[in-house]
Amino acid sequence: MKNIRIATAQFEGANGDKQRNLDVMESLVRKAVTQDAEVVSFHEVCIPNYTFMRRLSKDELFELAEPVPDGPSVNRLMGMSKAHGVAILAGLLEVEGDRLYNTYVCVDGDTFVARHRKIHAFINPHISCGDTFGTFELRGWRCSILTCYDNNIPENVREVALMGADVVFMPHVTCCLEWGIPGAGEVDRKVWENRHEDPVSLRLEFMGLKAREWLMKWLPARAYDNGVYLVFSNPIGIDDDQVRNGNAMVIDPYGDIIAECNTLGDDVVTGLCTPEKFRNALGRAFVAARRPGIYRKLVEAQEKEPVIDPGWDTGA
Repeated sequence: MKNIRIATAQFEGANGDKQRNLDVMESLVRKAVTQDAEVVSFHEVCIPNYTFMRRLSKDELFELAEPVPDGPSVNRLMGMSKAHGVAILAGLLEVEGDRLYNTYVCVDGDTFVARHRKIHAFINPHISCGDTFGTFELRGWRCSILTCYDNNIPENVREVALMGADVVFMPHVTCCLEWGIPGAGEVDRKVWENRHEDPVSLRLEFMGLKAREWLMKWLPARAYDNGVYLVFSNPIGIDDDQVRNGNAMVIDPYGDIIAECNTLGDDVVTGLCTPEKFRNALGRAFVAARRPGIYRKLVEAQEKEPVIDPGWDTGA
């Protein structure tokens, strides 16, 4: 396994405008190539945009959805990947038969590499939950995908680590939400719109408990506890009627941030991932020290159906 440079992006999406969003993504791919990136990762459902889907009817969702891998957006991603020589990961709304899925795909040139259907889908009741974990080979590295809320359940990350994942791509649309916990809340749209005249006020919001500081409570722990690289992506700017903070980042197996977007707009950063870090990653020792034979509560059947509660009112 050789060193690999993985890029993660943030951008402000447009509701339902797939071509516009794909054009922005391609501009960020071009920028990532100047950073010698070999892989570029975008956020959850970035192609059609995400949060506005909470307001859509079933028919409207079906109009937005595409088959995977034979739909136009995946074909565009493949063309983009081939033209720029990098693997690309991105999210969209998938249709299969009478079901809809929050799906994240990986392509590398003409090759459709992998898909992940969000296991804990909640934005709209017409979108079904996926039910499988997976790993895949990408440029010599064993990788996996967990989408947004999937990563809030520690067992999910441990599961893909046990399956051999060295890198976990974690596409999100998160932060700046009314969660009811101390310090949380939405960011006033006016603060975003005034970012050029007053960037300090916006940075204080984005770096505090409404956004980055909340991420730091748990995101590095997922990498540290499992001895894996994490690639976190998140939109920035106006997302439907809310503001997002971006802070796309790459975290190493020690739980340290090796690359992060700190600009107040569309951007991409690239982190160098080296296999040498796995040798001293304590998370790998923790995984080896497990005693699954005594973890009865982790594997026993639940009496009640799982409740997927993101902690904020989606209006779905």
